[in-house]
Amino acid sequence: MDEYKIISAKEFSGLDYSNYTLVDLREPDELIVSRIEGAINIPFSQFATGLDTVPKDKPVIVYCREGDFSEQVAEILAERGYDVTNVEGGYNAYRKLKGEDNSQKKDKSDNNSAKIVLVDAKGLKCPGPIVKVADYLRDKPDGTKIRVEATEDAFYSDIQIWCERTGNRLDAISFSDGVIQAGITRQTANKQSVPINEQNDKTFVVFSGDLDRTIAAFIMANGAAAMGRKVTMFFTFWGLNILRRAQNIKVKKTLIEKMFGFMMPRGTKKLGLSRMNMGGMGAKMIRWIMKEKGISSLEELIDSAKAHGVKIVACQMSMDIMGIHKEELIDGVELGGVSTFLGSGEKSDMSLFI
Repeated sequence: MDEYKIISAKEFSGLDYSNYTLVDLREPDELIVSRIEGAINIPFSQFATGLDTVPKDKPVIVYCREGDFSEQVAEILAERGYDVTNVEGGYNAYRKLKGEDNSQKKDKSDNNSAKIVLVDAKGLKCPGPIVKVADYLRDKPDGTKIRVEATEDAFYSDIQIWCERTGNRLDAISFSDGVIQAGITRQTANKQSVPINEQNDKTFVVFSGDLDRTIAAFIMANGAAAMGRKVTMFFTFWGLNILRRAQNIKVKKTLIEKMFGFMMPRGTKKLGLSRMNMGGMGAKMIRWIMKEKGISSLEELIDSAKAHGVKIVACQMSMDIMGIHKEELIDGVELGGVSTFLGSGEKSDMSLFI
């Protein structure tokens, strides 16, 4: 046998999977909330070393996220004598079918429920949809029901994880015509419903002053805050430039401090990219793309983080070395040292160095 077969997502969804060996080629993080029970997970990036683990006693069905990587794997398996079939459109096509089924169930549920408020998150980019849901439910009583509509693909996974980790109940989720709909009931988190550590704060050490890394840091900080976590961002060395005011603040400095200040970027608008900066053109292009795609700017992400209680700390020792004075920093910044960082880190289940 040297050719593989192709099956549609609809045909695939109707099979008795016990008669087949299912091989899921997606990465492990994609399986957290969406997987088919009993499938073997061999990430496409590791398939070369995992090929020998695929049994031949049953016909094999392979699928990836979109169906493109699995085509290559199906061809390889067929050449090695496997009875193999590829799922056209991959897991996303299968998910959409299941989403339509969930949508029908949700509609029946909605007819018998109390008033459900629509939270419109369409057009928002990560972490916007999750932040908007968290903001709406934060002061609402238990039992409050909402229906969220979003258009960002990542929301399908994000909202399931968010509900799981915050204790809120995900009643239904569906995907249709490019819109993800999620029905959620507000519930107060408890240790039984949310299996998390007692110390689940997040700590980010921001050492880099690169625009792309800074954007990533504040996206994660906003996402963690939306999950109700206490977040501390500790800025040190080049990361301090992120916190500098854009305007020149007149403070008394030594000659060396003035030279440092002149050579370093002042504020977020002057940050460059870690790669392909091209004399500042790369940073301008990234900002333009973000604006075109409706992604919050770095400045908006910083304002959102402060508004949601993210603790922003500037390293006093690094400030002294680099000649940066407190008066030059944006509003809402605290000063701290190594003990501040270590104390935050000891209460965190995640500490990242960026």
